[in-house]
Amino acid sequence: MFALICTDKPASFEIRKANRAKHLDYIAETGVVLQAGPFVDPEGNMSGSLLILDLDDRHEAEAWAKGDPYAVAGLFSDVRIEEWNKVVG
Repeated sequence: MFALICTDKPASFEIRKANRAKHLDYIAETGVVLQAGPFVDPEGNMSGSLLILDLDDRHEAEAWAKGDPYAVAGLFSDVRIEEWNKVVG
């Protein structure tokens, strides 16, 4: 599994809002996301995303991340992909 850790660009809420439906459709269509949700800043505003992807290798995770409508729209200032092992839950 892979953790996709994304940070939104400053003042990018309109990009997030405009692409939310496409992002959620992409998650549903690809069927590889085990868990997902936004990060929130101290003021309660969405500031990034965390997704846990069930994929075989880093190349697949990178391809998935590049195809995410949020990424295509330029929402993120930073994207990290970390291999992840589930231990609890």
